[in-house]
Amino acid sequence: MASGPSLPLPPEAFPLRELSDPLLVDPGPRLLRAVAEAYREAAPALVDPTVADLADLAGEESAGGGESEEGDHTPPDDRPTLRVLAGESAVDAATAGFRSASRIAALLDASAVDLRVLDAPQPNAVLAGAESGFALIEGDRGGASDGGKFRWHRVGDDASLRGRYGSRFAEAEPYRLRTPSRRRVYEGFASRCDGAVAAAVLRALDVPDDSSVDETAGPSPEETRIRAYAVGAREAVLDRTLRRACEDAGLGSPSTFTRVKRLLREAGLVETEPVPQPVGRPRTRLVARGALAAAEGPEETVAAVRGVAD
Repeated sequence: MASGPSLPLPPEAFPLRELSDPLLVDPGPRLLRAVAEAYREAAPALVDPTVADLADLAGEESAGGGESEEGDHTPPDDRPTLRVLAGESAVDAATAGFRSASRIAALLDASAVDLRVLDAPQPNAVLAGAESGFALIEGDRGGASDGGKFRWHRVGDDASLRGRYGSRFAEAEPYRLRTPSRRRVYEGFASRCDGAVAAAVLRALDVPDDSSVDETAGPSPEETRIRAYAVGAREAVLDRTLRRACEDAGLGSPSTFTRVKRLLREAGLVETEPVPQPVGRPRTRLVARGALAAAEGPEETVAAVRGVAD
């Protein structure tokens, strides 16, 4: 998009590039998700890449072709770094599922967003640049023409807002997001296993979570780990290799996935078998059992492991 990321402010979307050094203060979960969506619309291959996007990028990099500006062709000036000072509870709510959290993770990885922790709530959300700033008041949901997005209204025009909150941002602690981006997940599994396993993991993570209040948010962190490990078992990956791949992908430590394997074994869905080795330490391969062994495709794989963590 030539206009870059824009927030849904009536009467028309507001391009962030119109603010110099933009700073967003105390956004609620909906506004944080709107920010991620704005960047996703402007640079989809960066924020929410498809499996095909990631496979193509991996092929280009292995061929020595490098990559374009953060994986897409949006001009840098149209994608400003947005500094965000937000309450931890708001960020936690906005990143409760893999899909929503991975988008923000991609923005952090690319330095498109600098997210820090706000120490106290403010009267209203604020969006401020070096020369101007204003409060944001949440309005109602838009119509079908704009996808039913929630909209925010601008209130006031105060050039001092950037200076008022800039020092607080400089002193704030970075928010430590535990969920990885889709690209990191793909690369973690592709490097330890192969591209087919990496693609299968992402397709399983894309299956809507029926137990979630907001299905668009994606699976919870625990469900994400279980799905990823289940896919590895379906693909008969070596146990140690899979746990290292999960760690490289940013989904948790090897010990975390030792626990996940135990849950799947207790549910009768996974077993291990020894792999003969002429020398060195013994290795074991994962074997899918029961409903997981019979599963065909990501939807059935997810259905087979649903409820394992309960």
